[in-house]
Amino acid sequence: QVQLVESGGGLVRPGGSLRLSCVASGLIFNNYVMSWYRQAPGKGRELVASITPTDFNTNYADSVKGRFTISRDNAKNTVHLQMNSLKSEDTAVYYCRALWLRLYWGQGTQVTVSS
Repeated sequence: QVQLVESGGGLVRPGGSLRLSCVASGLIFNNYVMSWYRQAPGKGRELVASITPTDFNTNYADSVKGRFTISRDNAKNTVHLQMNSLKSEDTAVYYCRALWLRLYWGQGTQVTVSS
């Protein structure tokens, strides 16, 4: 049974930082493109960042370039999202996604940026 478990969300002030983590189990992690998506209230789910399995090539939404960094540790089946200089518009539920031959989603973790 595949599981993606996110953690690290919370309440932070504008300009602050958070580090999200997603631990995967039940799959061959090294085969999967790992991504972070987010969904703000009343909006659709959007790609934040992605990272390829072994070359570690990354891709970012324009809105987070220069502020967010995605990374992965294949030995620990974990992908991280370091979020710096957070803005109120970053408030959303953040989801971890794994894609190879099949697609899997985590349950999401809430990030709220507010003073």
